[in-house]
Amino acid sequence: MPGRPVIGVVHPGEMGAAVAACVSPAADRVLWASQGRSAATRRRAEAAGLSDVGDLAAMCRNAEILLSVCPPDAAVEVATAVAGSGYDGLYVDANAIAPPTARHAAEIVEAAGARFVDGGIIGSVPRVAGRTRLYLSGPGSHAVAALFEGSVLEAVVLHKDSAPRPVGAASALKMTYAAYTKGRAALLLAIRAAAVAEGVDADLVAEWQRPGSTLAELADDCEAVAARGAPKAWRWSGEMTEIAATLEAAGLPGGFHEAAADIYRRLRDLRDADAPPLDEVIAALLTDVRSESRRG
Repeated sequence: MPGRPVIGVVHPGEMGAAVAACVSPAADRVLWASQGRSAATRRRAEAAGLSDVGDLAAMCRNAEILLSVCPPDAAVEVATAVAGSGYDGLYVDANAIAPPTARHAAEIVEAAGARFVDGGIIGSVPRVAGRTRLYLSGPGSHAVAALFEGSVLEAVVLHKDSAPRPVGAASALKMTYAAYTKGRAALLLAIRAAAVAEGVDADLVAEWQRPGSTLAELADDCEAVAARGAPKAWRWSGEMTEIAATLEAAGLPGGFHEAAADIYRRLRDLRDADAPPLDEVIAALLTDVRSESRRG
């Protein structure tokens, strides 16, 4: 691809806008589409220096490369909309989706004439070098990785026998990594909520913190999970569903992460809250439980 490409980002949420900023030095322009997007998204896009082209169809007409960074339950919908526009460039799906979902999205965009690269982001919003990685698989991975050279986002092509691994590998790595980190967070919140409901929360924490215990850090972990995770739970619920699909595709039970998805759905009203305390998060979990009981 000669010269610097025109790149489009769908949609520049907190992570998407940060990824766009990382790729901007390698691009002629970085585009976004404001149609249907919130004022907060507009502020992020403007801060990242993105050029608004109005709608997705216009972005597909003008961009040589599209980066999809959206909530996981919207990934296939976005791929379908891009394919419907007749886009025939390079499509990079960097969403938290199961390998079968990634392969399905690839079929959709490739049927319209585009090329597909599978991506999975591990780490926090990229601001400091070495903390966030974009894993890539599928043909075209090296071209995508080159766009991020010198940025704070480390792009890593997954290889087998010197060739990029096929589409689905990057998503599989993302899913199996998050299965523990975010799955464990949901489990901790559920445990503390159950202990509060039964009146033994202080006793549980005291047991965790007994001298010589290997679980002493769990109480602090719960506080951190509540503050950092609850505001993002609206998005993590879809990710847990995709992790469940990943396990099921491997012949394993997905029930662990279906339950985690339910935990995160119960925190939907805390979306974008400012570091909510643990007691507020537990109250939200138990209020949802009691509401369901009354409906039953």
